[in-house]
Amino acid sequence: MTELALQTPPYRIFIPRDSSALALGADTLASAVTAEAARRGIAVDIVRNGSRGLFWLEPLVEVATPCGRVGYSNVQASQVAAWFDAGWPVCAMRDAERETSSENPDGSWGHAMPACVGRVDAIPYLAKQQRLTFARVGVTDPLSPHDYLAHGGLAGLRACLGLDADAACQTVLDSGLRGRGGAAFPAGIKWRTVSRAEATQKYVVCNADEGDSGTFADRLIMESDPFVLIEGMTIAALSVGATEGIVYVRSEYPHAIAMLEAAIAVARGEGWLGADVLGSGRACELRVAKAAGAYICGEETALLESLEGKRGVVRAKPPIPALSGLFGQPTLINNVITLASVPYLFAHGAQAYREFGMGRSQGTLPVQLAGNIRRGGLVELAFGVTLRTLLDEFGGGTASGRPAKAIQVGGPLGAYLPDAQWDLPMDYEAYAAVGAVVGHGGVVVHDDTADMAGLASYAMAFCAHESCGKCTPCRIGSTRGVEVIERIRRGDTSSRQVTLLHDLCDTMVSGSLCAMGGMTPFPVRSALEHFPADFGLPDGARRAEAA
Repeated sequence: MTELALQTPPYRIFIPRDSSALALGADTLASAVTAEAARRGIAVDIVRNGSRGLFWLEPLVEVATPCGRVGYSNVQASQVAAWFDAGWPVCAMRDAERETSSENPDGSWGHAMPACVGRVDAIPYLAKQQRLTFARVGVTDPLSPHDYLAHGGLAGLRACLGLDADAACQTVLDSGLRGRGGAAFPAGIKWRTVSRAEATQKYVVCNADEGDSGTFADRLIMESDPFVLIEGMTIAALSVGATEGIVYVRSEYPHAIAMLEAAIAVARGEGWLGADVLGSGRACELRVAKAAGAYICGEETALLESLEGKRGVVRAKPPIPALSGLFGQPTLINNVITLASVPYLFAHGAQAYREFGMGRSQGTLPVQLAGNIRRGGLVELAFGVTLRTLLDEFGGGTASGRPAKAIQVGGPLGAYLPDAQWDLPMDYEAYAAVGAVVGHGGVVVHDDTADMAGLASYAMAFCAHESCGKCTPCRIGSTRGVEVIERIRRGDTSSRQVTLLHDLCDTMVSGSLCAMGGMTPFPVRSALEHFPADFGLPDGARRAEAA
């Protein structure tokens, strides 16, 4: 082992430091590897990268080899000494050679070390993806400017600096990029509106208040590739004439907040931010603001109220934030994934981005697989992928091994889709046509033991708890909704109760001030329509209503 170790020192070992890996002991693991290597006199270079988004494999440790990075799954600190005894990390070279050998084209030979998953890039879960926004996530050191530049960083910003404001906004319009926060509003229209507004001060605000159940794409970007968000916000600011940007991060993300603050300091030191961005003579400063934990502050106007030091309450529109936003000034508000998508489309061109997707849903979407699923994690694919593909080919079915019953897409206020709708292409318009939403791309799987009536009641209760209270349909409608669903669950399945529930949903959709109340009926109605038996309505909710 010693002779082999001396051939290629130091061995570069990647140990992730995002929240998922940290929760599973990654810091202790990194310390154990460092200490054991030092005790044995083996030179190692520990890189604390971000997560690849393959959460069922965490902590996923990777060793750099001439044939690519070889991964080892679910590594624990208690294993480290025995692994070094067995010849690790030297044997990673042998594992890589076996997998890439011309005599072994399908990589079917066994690996020298237990838990070896082979070359990480070749894992089907990753190899089948189309990672544009997440290309660097899990690959680079999140705080290394050298790594960022070596993997294509700042190409988009440099391209933007060669454009005037109209041309920059037109690039976003031509790309077809729509807001990835849930509303799917064309990003270029927002940018152009702010750009053409007359004001001495403008702002760019990044909505990183990622509160939807089953979502973590924003967190992965902030913890694993914060520079791409910084670059995207800087491009946005220069394009619309803003000089200040604020990242509004949920308080439950302490590691993301710390990573962003550190990355902003590095970027400022490199000249990527400040009074003279990349020597252009143009200014842009960024800072992080910590949210106070209210779900409603994911709504853009409530977010602005919070940033101004007020209670997070939804504002009536007009005026729209693009014209009168933060402190009454024109404000561009996009979410993390929207802004993190911008560097790619500026670096490669609007048409290159449009080559991905379908219809009016252009580009890629980071889908987050969660709930009762074997292989939870992040999958970035072009719009048009189906839930069945995500569940079977990527997710590997349910974690319980039981048949899947319903899949909720779009967060806690998204619709529950039954098996009959799992072949729909994931597209904003296709989902809207069946009363569903793509939202932020969160996908939560439930098996056949799920009580859909109970989940519908939870949706109403969630709205009642998280409502800002400003409008009656949301504040009162959700409270009455819980009561009506519970009466139905207790056995009152009369047409009067079902009709009342539908009427409440209609009122909330049509009369709520924001999407909080307007979307709460989505899970309720879909549960009623597709799973009536769970409500004690064997003949179906629609038939009961019409009786």
